[in-house]
Amino acid sequence: MVTLNALKMHEIGENPLLSNEQKIEELRKIESEARALQRAASESSMNDSDGWEDDLRQVRFALDRLGAKEPQKGAATL
Repeated sequence: MVTLNALKMHEIGENPLLSNEQKIEELRKIESEARALQRAASESSMNDSDGWEDDLRQVRFALDRLGAKEPQKGAATL
């Protein structure tokens, strides 16, 4: 199943008008949304297989391909 975030990531990655820095910035926004949804799923009775973890993994792969550095992790991150 292709998610909306997967489509957004593909669109960002294939956009020749965006620099790598702009692509990373846009992907970070998707990553933030995916983390928030993953947290919500882990704290509620939502189904664990909703795909949030897969979205997060895919956005990390996309960021890695662009050479983005791993952000600092703190107590508020998963």
